[in-house]
Amino acid sequence: MSGDDPRRVAAAAGSRRAALRFVLLIGVVSMFSDMAHEGARGITGPFLATLGASAATVAIVAGFGELLGYALRFVFGYAADRTGRYWPITLFGYVVQMAVVPMLALAGSWQVAAVLIIAERTGRAIRNPARDAMLAHATGELGRGWVFGVREALDAFGAMLGPLLVAAAIWWRGGYRVGFAVLLVPAVLTLVVLLLTWRWYPVPARLEVTEGLPEGTGLPVAFWTYLAAMGLIAMGYADYPLIAYHFGAARVLSPHLIPVLYAAAMATEAVGALVLGRLFDRIGLLTVVAATVLTAMFAPLVFLGGPVLAVAGVVLWGVGMAAQESVVKAAITGMVPATRRASAYGLFDTGFGVLWFLGSVVLGLLYQWSLPALVAFSVVVQLAAIPLLLLTRRRLPRQARPAPAGG
Repeated sequence: MSGDDPRRVAAAAGSRRAALRFVLLIGVVSMFSDMAHEGARGITGPFLATLGASAATVAIVAGFGELLGYALRFVFGYAADRTGRYWPITLFGYVVQMAVVPMLALAGSWQVAAVLIIAERTGRAIRNPARDAMLAHATGELGRGWVFGVREALDAFGAMLGPLLVAAAIWWRGGYRVGFAVLLVPAVLTLVVLLLTWRWYPVPARLEVTEGLPEGTGLPVAFWTYLAAMGLIAMGYADYPLIAYHFGAARVLSPHLIPVLYAAAMATEAVGALVLGRLFDRIGLLTVVAATVLTAMFAPLVFLGGPVLAVAGVVLWGVGMAAQESVVKAAITGMVPATRRASAYGLFDTGFGVLWFLGSVVLGLLYQWSLPALVAFSVVVQLAAIPLLLLTRRRLPRQARPAPAGG
Protein backbone atom coordinates (compact mmCIF):
# COMPACT_ATOMS: atom_id res chain seq x y z
CA MET A 1 0.00 0.00 0.00
CA SER A 2 1.10 3.56 -0.64
CA GLY A 3 0.90 4.30 3.07
CA ASP A 4 3.71 1.78 3.57
CA ASP A 5 5.97 3.34 0.92
CA PRO A 6 9.40 3.64 2.60
CA ARG A 7 9.99 6.99 0.92
CA ARG A 8 6.77 8.40 2.32
CA VAL A 9 7.53 7.01 5.76
CA ALA A 10 11.02 8.53 5.66
CA ALA A 11 9.67 11.87 4.43
CA ALA A 12 7.07 11.93 7.20
CA ALA A 13 9.71 11.10 9.81
CA GLY A 14 11.98 13.81 8.42
CA SER A 15 9.16 16.36 8.59
CA ARG A 16 8.45 15.48 12.20
CA ARG A 17 12.13 15.73 13.12
CA ALA A 18 12.39 19.13 11.43
CA ALA A 19 9.29 20.35 13.23
CA LEU A 20 10.56 19.05 16.57
CA ARG A 21 13.97 20.70 16.11
CA PHE A 22 12.30 24.00 15.33
CA VAL A 23 10.07 23.76 18.42
CA LEU A 24 13.06 22.88 20.60
CA LEU A 25 15.15 25.77 19.25
CA ILE A 26 12.33 28.24 19.86
CA GLY A 27 12.01 26.68 23.29
CA VAL A 28 15.71 27.26 24.00
CA VAL A 29 15.31 30.90 22.95
CA SER A 30 12.41 31.15 25.39
CA MET A 31 14.47 29.45 28.08
CA PHE A 32 17.32 31.97 27.91
CA SER A 33 15.00 34.95 27.55
CA ASP A 34 13.02 33.85 30.60
CA MET A 35 16.20 33.40 32.58
CA ALA A 36 16.74 37.09 31.93
CA HIS A 37 13.33 38.71 32.25
CA GLU A 38 11.80 36.37 34.82
CA GLY A 39 14.98 36.52 36.87
CA ALA A 40 14.41 40.26 36.99
CA ARG A 41 10.67 39.94 37.57
CA GLY A 42 11.21 37.90 40.71
CA ILE A 43 12.80 40.89 42.48
CA THR A 44 11.23 43.94 40.83
CA GLY A 45 8.58 44.23 43.57
CA PRO A 46 10.94 44.45 46.54
CA PHE A 47 13.47 46.43 44.42
CA LEU A 48 10.84 49.10 43.72
CA ALA A 49 10.03 49.11 47.43
CA THR A 50 13.68 49.87 48.28
CA LEU A 51 13.46 52.84 45.90
CA GLY A 52 10.43 54.21 47.76
CA ALA A 53 7.48 52.76 45.82
CA SER A 54 4.26 51.83 47.64
CA ALA A 55 2.29 48.59 47.25
CA ALA A 56 -0.21 50.36 44.97
CA THR A 57 2.65 51.73 42.86
CA VAL A 58 4.21 48.28 42.52
CA ALA A 59 0.88 46.79 41.45
CA ILE A 60 0.13 49.60 38.99
CA VAL A 61 3.61 49.53 37.43
CA ALA A 62 3.44 45.76 37.06
CA GLY A 63 -0.12 45.95 35.77
CA PHE A 64 0.57 48.77 33.31
CA GLY A 65 3.62 46.88 32.04
CA GLU A 66 1.42 43.85 31.49
CA LEU A 67 -1.19 46.09 29.81
CA LEU A 68 1.32 47.32 27.22
CA GLY A 69 2.86 43.85 27.06
CA TYR A 70 -0.50 42.53 25.91
CA ALA A 71 -2.23 45.51 24.27
CA LEU A 72 0.54 46.15 21.73
CA ARG A 73 0.45 42.53 20.61
CA PHE A 74 -2.53 43.21 18.39
CA VAL A 75 -0.60 45.93 16.54
CA PHE A 76 2.46 43.77 15.96
CA GLY A 77 0.47 40.60 15.32
CA TYR A 78 -1.53 42.39 12.66
CA ALA A 79 1.69 43.84 11.20
CA ALA A 80 3.27 40.37 11.07
CA ASP A 81 0.29 38.88 9.21
CA ARG A 82 0.07 41.80 6.79
CA THR A 83 3.78 42.01 5.97
CA GLY A 84 4.84 38.39 6.45
CA ARG A 85 7.97 39.66 8.21
CA TYR A 86 7.65 37.34 11.18
CA TRP A 87 11.35 36.91 11.81
CA PRO A 88 12.39 40.61 11.75
CA ILE A 89 9.53 41.55 14.09
CA THR A 90 10.40 38.70 16.44
CA LEU A 91 14.08 39.71 16.53
CA PHE A 92 13.27 43.38 17.14
CA GLY A 93 11.10 42.49 20.12
CA TYR A 94 13.74 40.26 21.67
CA VAL A 95 16.45 42.91 21.21
CA VAL A 96 14.34 45.54 23.01
CA GLN A 97 13.49 43.18 25.83
CA MET A 98 16.97 41.77 26.37
CA ALA A 99 18.60 45.20 26.26
CA VAL A 100 16.61 46.75 29.12
CA VAL A 101 16.72 43.89 31.66
CA PRO A 102 20.38 44.34 32.75
CA MET A 103 19.89 48.12 32.70
CA LEU A 104 17.72 47.84 35.84
CA ALA A 105 21.02 47.53 37.73
CA LEU A 106 21.63 51.19 36.92
CA ALA A 107 18.20 52.56 37.90
CA GLY A 108 18.54 55.37 40.47
CA SER A 109 14.85 55.91 41.23
CA TRP A 110 11.63 53.93 41.14
CA GLN A 111 10.45 56.07 38.21
CA VAL A 112 13.45 55.05 36.06
CA ALA A 113 13.06 51.43 37.12
CA ALA A 114 9.36 51.60 36.24
CA VAL A 115 10.15 52.83 32.72
CA LEU A 116 12.60 49.96 32.20
CA ILE A 117 10.10 47.42 33.54
CA ILE A 118 7.46 48.72 31.15
CA ALA A 119 9.95 48.71 28.24
CA GLU A 120 10.74 45.06 28.94
CA ARG A 121 7.05 44.19 28.70
CA THR A 122 6.81 46.20 25.47
CA GLY A 123 9.59 44.14 23.88
CA ARG A 124 7.69 41.01 24.85
CA ALA A 125 4.59 42.42 23.17
CA ILE A 126 6.46 43.02 19.93
CA ARG A 127 7.88 39.53 19.57
CA ASN A 128 5.23 37.17 20.93
CA PRO A 129 2.50 37.09 18.22
CA ALA A 130 4.98 36.67 15.35
CA ARG A 131 6.96 34.03 17.23
CA ASP A 132 3.84 32.06 18.19
CA ALA A 133 2.50 32.24 14.63
CA MET A 134 5.76 30.69 13.38
CA LEU A 135 5.64 28.07 16.12
CA ALA A 136 2.07 27.12 15.18
CA HIS A 137 3.30 25.82 11.81
CA ALA A 138 4.68 22.80 13.69
CA THR A 139 1.41 21.89 15.43
CA GLY A 140 0.09 19.77 12.55
CA GLU A 141 3.05 17.43 12.89
CA LEU A 142 3.32 17.31 16.67
CA GLY A 143 -0.04 18.33 18.21
CA ARG A 144 -1.21 21.78 19.31
CA GLY A 145 -1.07 21.21 23.03
CA TRP A 146 2.27 19.41 22.86
CA VAL A 147 4.00 22.09 20.75
CA PHE A 148 2.96 24.97 22.98
CA GLY A 149 3.49 22.83 26.07
CA VAL A 150 7.09 21.99 25.12
CA ARG A 151 7.91 25.61 24.38
CA GLU A 152 6.35 26.71 27.64
CA ALA A 153 8.13 23.97 29.59
CA LEU A 154 11.52 25.19 28.35
CA ASP A 155 10.37 28.76 28.92
CA ALA A 156 9.43 27.95 32.50
CA PHE A 157 12.69 26.03 33.05
CA GLY A 158 14.53 29.23 32.18
CA ALA A 159 12.17 31.17 34.42
CA MET A 160 13.18 28.80 37.23
CA LEU A 161 16.92 29.18 36.59
CA GLY A 162 16.79 32.97 36.32
CA PRO A 163 15.51 33.65 39.85
CA LEU A 164 17.95 31.08 41.24
CA LEU A 165 20.79 32.88 39.47
CA VAL A 166 19.56 36.18 40.91
CA ALA A 167 19.17 34.69 44.38
CA ALA A 168 22.73 33.34 44.24
CA ALA A 169 24.04 36.75 43.13
CA ILE A 170 22.18 38.50 45.95
CA TRP A 171 23.45 35.98 48.49
CA TRP A 172 27.02 36.26 47.17
CA ARG A 173 27.33 40.00 46.75
CA GLY A 174 24.22 41.45 48.38
CA GLY A 175 21.78 43.89 46.83
CA TYR A 176 19.28 43.65 44.02
CA ARG A 177 21.47 45.55 41.51
CA VAL A 178 23.98 42.71 41.27
CA GLY A 179 21.08 40.38 40.62
CA PHE A 180 19.99 42.45 37.62
CA ALA A 181 23.55 42.78 36.31
CA VAL A 182 24.22 39.02 36.03
CA LEU A 183 21.20 38.69 33.74
CA LEU A 184 23.26 40.14 30.89
CA VAL A 185 24.59 36.62 30.20
CA PRO A 186 21.27 34.90 29.39
CA ALA A 187 20.14 38.03 27.53
CA VAL A 188 23.06 37.69 25.09
CA LEU A 189 22.53 33.93 24.72
CA THR A 190 18.89 34.56 23.81
CA LEU A 191 19.85 36.65 20.80
CA VAL A 192 22.58 34.25 19.66
CA VAL A 193 20.25 31.23 19.57
CA LEU A 194 17.47 33.26 17.96
CA LEU A 195 19.73 34.33 15.09
CA LEU A 196 20.86 30.73 14.56
CA THR A 197 17.26 29.53 14.48
CA TRP A 198 16.39 32.17 11.89
CA ARG A 199 19.32 31.02 9.77
CA TRP A 200 18.34 27.35 9.95
CA TYR A 201 14.56 27.89 9.55
CA PRO A 202 14.13 31.03 7.42
CA VAL A 203 10.60 29.98 6.32
CA PRO A 204 8.83 28.09 9.15
CA ALA A 205 5.64 27.95 7.05
CA ARG A 206 7.24 25.03 5.19
CA LEU A 207 6.60 22.96 8.32
CA GLU A 208 2.83 23.43 8.00
CA VAL A 209 0.63 20.35 7.64
CA THR A 210 -3.02 20.82 6.70
CA GLU A 211 -5.22 20.13 9.72
CA GLY A 212 -8.65 21.08 8.39
CA LEU A 213 -8.37 24.51 10.00
CA PRO A 214 -11.13 27.11 9.62
CA GLU A 215 -11.17 29.05 6.38
CA GLY A 216 -11.98 32.68 5.68
CA THR A 217 -10.84 35.87 7.37
CA GLY A 218 -13.24 36.32 10.29
CA LEU A 219 -12.99 35.21 13.90
CA PRO A 220 -15.64 32.77 15.21
CA VAL A 221 -18.03 33.44 18.09
CA ALA A 222 -16.14 30.86 20.14
CA PHE A 223 -13.05 33.07 19.99
CA TRP A 224 -14.86 36.01 21.59
CA THR A 225 -16.49 33.84 24.26
CA TYR A 226 -13.11 32.36 25.04
CA LEU A 227 -11.58 35.83 25.31
CA ALA A 228 -14.28 36.87 27.79
CA ALA A 229 -13.62 33.78 29.92
CA MET A 230 -9.87 34.23 29.97
CA GLY A 231 -10.30 37.95 30.66
CA LEU A 232 -12.08 37.11 33.91
CA ILE A 233 -9.23 34.82 34.89
CA ALA A 234 -6.76 37.60 34.08
CA MET A 235 -8.62 40.05 36.33
CA GLY A 236 -8.26 37.76 39.32
CA TYR A 237 -4.65 36.75 38.74
CA ALA A 238 -2.15 38.66 40.87
CA ASP A 239 1.21 39.64 39.41
CA TYR A 240 4.17 38.04 41.16
CA PRO A 241 5.64 41.46 42.03
CA LEU A 242 2.59 42.07 44.26
CA ILE A 243 2.92 38.58 45.75
CA ALA A 244 6.63 39.20 46.36
CA TYR A 245 5.84 42.60 47.88
CA HIS A 246 3.46 40.90 50.30
CA PHE A 247 6.03 38.27 51.26
CA GLY A 248 8.53 41.01 52.04
CA ALA A 249 6.18 43.50 53.72
CA ALA A 250 4.44 40.86 55.86
CA ARG A 251 7.75 39.10 56.57
CA VAL A 252 6.35 35.82 55.31
CA LEU A 253 9.72 34.96 53.76
CA SER A 254 13.24 36.35 54.04
CA PRO A 255 14.37 38.43 51.02
CA HIS A 256 16.72 35.84 49.53
CA LEU A 257 13.96 33.19 49.56
CA ILE A 258 11.47 35.28 47.57
CA PRO A 259 13.14 34.68 44.18
CA VAL A 260 13.73 31.04 45.18
CA LEU A 261 9.99 30.55 45.65
CA TYR A 262 9.40 32.17 42.28
CA ALA A 263 11.82 29.63 40.83
CA ALA A 264 9.73 26.87 42.42
CA ALA A 265 6.65 28.32 40.74
CA MET A 266 8.45 28.25 37.40
CA ALA A 267 9.49 24.62 37.96
CA THR A 268 5.82 23.83 38.54
CA GLU A 269 4.96 25.75 35.39
CA ALA A 270 7.48 23.73 33.36
CA VAL A 271 6.05 20.39 34.43
CA GLY A 272 2.50 21.70 34.27
CA ALA A 273 2.91 22.91 30.69
CA LEU A 274 3.91 19.44 29.49
CA VAL A 275 1.12 17.70 31.39
CA LEU A 276 -1.52 20.23 30.38
CA GLY A 277 -0.32 20.16 26.77
CA ARG A 278 -0.78 16.40 26.57
CA LEU A 279 -4.17 16.64 28.29
CA PHE A 280 -5.28 19.34 25.87
CA ASP A 281 -4.54 17.11 22.89
CA ARG A 282 -6.85 14.53 24.49
CA ILE A 283 -9.71 16.49 26.12
CA GLY A 284 -9.40 20.03 24.74
CA LEU A 285 -10.84 22.96 26.71
CA LEU A 286 -11.80 20.77 29.67
CA THR A 287 -8.10 21.08 30.49
CA VAL A 288 -8.49 24.84 30.97
CA VAL A 289 -11.64 24.33 33.05
CA ALA A 290 -9.89 21.89 35.38
CA ALA A 291 -6.85 24.16 35.72
CA THR A 292 -9.08 27.13 36.58
CA VAL A 293 -10.90 25.24 39.34
CA LEU A 294 -7.55 24.27 40.86
CA THR A 295 -5.62 27.50 40.52
CA ALA A 296 -8.39 29.84 41.69
CA MET A 297 -7.37 28.77 45.20
CA PHE A 298 -3.89 30.33 45.04
CA ALA A 299 -4.99 33.69 46.49
CA PRO A 300 -6.15 32.60 49.98
CA LEU A 301 -3.02 30.51 50.39
CA VAL A 302 -0.64 33.24 49.24
CA PHE A 303 -2.18 36.28 50.95
CA LEU A 304 -3.67 34.77 54.12
CA GLY A 305 -1.34 31.88 54.91
CA GLY A 306 2.02 31.49 56.58
CA PRO A 307 5.20 30.24 54.91
CA VAL A 308 3.97 26.68 54.24
CA LEU A 309 0.62 27.74 52.78
CA ALA A 310 2.35 30.50 50.82
CA VAL A 311 4.55 27.88 49.13
CA ALA A 312 1.47 25.82 48.23
CA GLY A 313 -0.26 28.93 46.89
CA VAL A 314 2.67 29.88 44.67
CA VAL A 315 2.80 26.33 43.29
CA LEU A 316 -0.88 26.65 42.29
CA TRP A 317 -0.09 30.07 40.83
CA GLY A 318 2.58 28.38 38.70
CA VAL A 319 0.09 25.81 37.40
CA GLY A 320 -2.19 28.65 36.34
CA MET A 321 0.64 30.36 34.52
CA ALA A 322 1.39 27.08 32.72
CA ALA A 323 -2.19 26.96 31.45
CA GLN A 324 -2.19 30.60 30.36
CA GLU A 325 1.06 30.31 28.44
CA SER A 326 0.51 26.93 26.77
CA VAL A 327 -2.94 25.44 26.29
CA VAL A 328 -4.59 28.85 25.96
CA LYS A 329 -2.59 29.48 22.77
CA ALA A 330 -3.15 25.89 21.64
CA ALA A 331 -6.90 26.45 21.73
CA ILE A 332 -6.71 29.62 19.64
CA THR A 333 -4.53 27.89 17.05
CA GLY A 334 -7.41 25.61 16.12
CA MET A 335 -10.06 28.37 16.09
CA VAL A 336 -8.71 30.62 13.35
CA PRO A 337 -7.28 30.39 9.80
CA ALA A 338 -3.50 29.99 9.57
CA THR A 339 -3.17 33.39 7.88
CA ARG A 340 -4.84 35.11 10.85
CA ARG A 341 -2.95 33.46 13.68
CA ALA A 342 -0.62 36.33 14.63
CA SER A 343 -3.52 38.79 14.50
CA ALA A 344 -5.72 36.47 16.57
CA TYR A 345 -3.00 35.91 19.16
CA GLY A 346 -2.39 39.64 19.34
CA LEU A 347 -6.08 40.55 19.59
CA PHE A 348 -6.65 37.93 22.27
CA ASP A 349 -3.65 39.15 24.25
CA THR A 350 -4.81 42.75 23.97
CA GLY A 351 -8.15 41.96 25.59
CA PHE A 352 -6.50 39.69 28.12
CA GLY A 353 -3.95 42.37 29.01
CA VAL A 354 -6.49 45.18 29.43
CA LEU A 355 -8.46 43.10 31.91
CA TRP A 356 -5.23 41.97 33.61
CA PHE A 357 -4.30 45.62 34.13
CA LEU A 358 -7.72 46.51 35.54
CA GLY A 359 -7.50 43.54 37.85
CA SER A 360 -3.98 44.52 38.95
CA VAL A 361 -5.17 48.00 39.91
CA VAL A 362 -8.09 46.56 41.87
CA LEU A 363 -5.89 43.98 43.60
CA GLY A 364 -3.28 46.63 44.49
CA LEU A 365 -5.90 48.90 46.03
CA LEU A 366 -7.60 46.02 47.84
CA TYR A 367 -4.22 44.98 49.26
CA GLN A 368 -3.96 48.30 51.07
CA TRP A 369 -7.56 48.07 52.30
CA SER A 370 -8.37 44.43 53.10
CA LEU A 371 -6.58 41.17 52.33
CA PRO A 372 -9.78 39.08 52.71
CA ALA A 373 -11.49 41.35 50.17
CA LEU A 374 -8.56 40.89 47.77
CA VAL A 375 -8.81 37.11 48.15
CA ALA A 376 -12.59 37.10 47.63
CA PHE A 377 -12.31 39.20 44.47
CA SER A 378 -9.57 36.98 43.04
CA VAL A 379 -11.40 33.70 43.65
CA VAL A 380 -14.87 34.84 42.54
CA VAL A 381 -13.87 36.38 39.20
CA GLN A 382 -11.75 33.37 38.24
CA LEU A 383 -14.50 30.88 39.00
CA ALA A 384 -16.94 33.05 37.05
CA ALA A 385 -14.97 32.14 33.91
CA ILE A 386 -15.93 28.45 34.06
CA PRO A 387 -19.45 28.77 32.54
CA LEU A 388 -17.98 30.78 29.65
CA LEU A 389 -15.28 28.18 29.07
CA LEU A 390 -17.92 25.45 28.89
CA LEU A 391 -19.94 27.59 26.47
CA THR A 392 -16.83 28.10 24.34
CA ARG A 393 -16.32 24.36 24.20
CA ARG A 394 -19.87 23.86 22.90
CA ARG A 395 -19.36 26.50 20.20
CA LEU A 396 -16.06 25.17 18.86
CA PRO A 397 -16.18 23.93 15.26
CA ARG A 398 -15.25 20.27 14.86
CA GLN A 399 -11.87 21.08 13.29
CA ALA A 400 -10.86 23.12 16.33
CA ARG A 401 -11.29 20.17 18.66
CA PRO A 402 -8.19 18.30 19.78
CA ALA A 403 -6.75 15.61 17.59
CA PRO A 404 -3.60 13.62 18.27
CA ALA A 405 -0.60 14.46 16.13
CA GLY A 406 -0.05 12.29 13.09
CA GLY A 407 2.45 9.53 13.51
